[in-house]
Amino acid sequence: MKITTNKIDSANAKINAAITRGTIDANVEKIANQLSKEAKIAGFRKGKVPLSAVKKQYGERLVQDAEAQALRDLLSAGLQEMAIAADTLIGEPQIAKFEKNDNGIDVEVIIATRPAIELGDYVAMVPDVVKPAIDDAAVTARIEELASAQAPLVNVEENRALVSGDSALLDFEGFVDGEPFEGGKAEGFSLRLGSGQFIPGFEDQVIGMKKGEEKTIAVTFPENYGGAKLAGKPAEFKVKIHAIQAKEAVTIDDELAKKMLPGYEDASVEMLKEKVKEQLESEAMSVVYNDELKPNLMETFVSAFTIDLPEFIVEQEMDMALNKKARDLSEAELEELRGDAEKVKAMRETFREDACRAVKATFIVDALAKAENIIVNEQELMQTIYYEAMQMGQDPAAVYKHYQESGYLPAIQMAMIEDRVLSKLLNDKIK
Repeated sequence: MKITTNKIDSANAKINAAITRGTIDANVEKIANQLSKEAKIAGFRKGKVPLSAVKKQYGERLVQDAEAQALRDLLSAGLQEMAIAADTLIGEPQIAKFEKNDNGIDVEVIIATRPAIELGDYVAMVPDVVKPAIDDAAVTARIEELASAQAPLVNVEENRALVSGDSALLDFEGFVDGEPFEGGKAEGFSLRLGSGQFIPGFEDQVIGMKKGEEKTIAVTFPENYGGAKLAGKPAEFKVKIHAIQAKEAVTIDDELAKKMLPGYEDASVEMLKEKVKEQLESEAMSVVYNDELKPNLMETFVSAFTIDLPEFIVEQEMDMALNKKARDLSEAELEELRGDAEKVKAMRETFREDACRAVKATFIVDALAKAENIIVNEQELMQTIYYEAMQMGQDPAAVYKHYQESGYLPAIQMAMIEDRVLSKLLNDKIK
């Protein structure tokens, strides 16, 4: 078997070989000999089956196994010749050519390996991080917001009009084409103005009404309203206000602090302000990290490092992008593409730059994670998916199974690793 190797770069290599007929025949004999010792064939004792019977029984399967063994042998020999360790391979080797002829089989195998990345002083590329400044007014506003959310509603005794933020205790009855409709009537209903709970325009027209006032409100149901009979229809609502209610005024004192910090016996206003300030700083930092610092740092790394990319992985990324695009096309657009292979090829090519960037970013994150000793194990991955599913009111086990069967878990795991790597590098630069 003649082998020719070509190590294109640190991420791509090819092995070309001419597998001779003699190599295939030798492998057939070797496999048949082994089967003769193990196979159970009617009329023969185990271990005493003649080769002729084995070959007759297994026929084409022997040839297929012999060819597969030849492929494994040439791959092993090619990797050894190029000094490529088997554990650096990415995915399965791609058989680009497998042509049988009278002399044997001409084969070309494409190999992808984990590219070499010289990280250098990557820490120097991470910018200094300054904590967002949180002033006293923001802390007070958050405390009032949190306390107000728990405060009871009380009736407003003064004779004033409803304003946004008030709760109106009201009766209403809706009519379409002069006829009442199902679900369009309620008595003693509490509606917080500004909540967007009712169809557009309703709450705006309640604002300004006073206790005891009655009014007919004209609105139009949205075109995408859930009930088909009402979607897009103009309607009128007869409304009567029984009471105006507002949240009870909040006093920021030690008593409030004890209510809001139940785990602290010595809770005080100062402690409450300190805890709320920490929370606001964390929230502000999270926004800066996710919207600015992390994306910018990742772009810095991608621009700074020059690495070889496994070509077939880039091609796979392009295929996924093309398939995603196809799902968003109309049937007419898809039909047009089906009849124009060149147009499909051109569209696919438009995704190459983004595909290269995505693949490059993945390998950079992988290298940084190893340098920083950051991992995300299967248990952590499962816990994260379960937690997010429960937050969304979904069945965690079903969501995890869907991701598993769809092949999404590696991508989710890599996203978690990227988040941890970038967060750690930035956290180390906080001033």
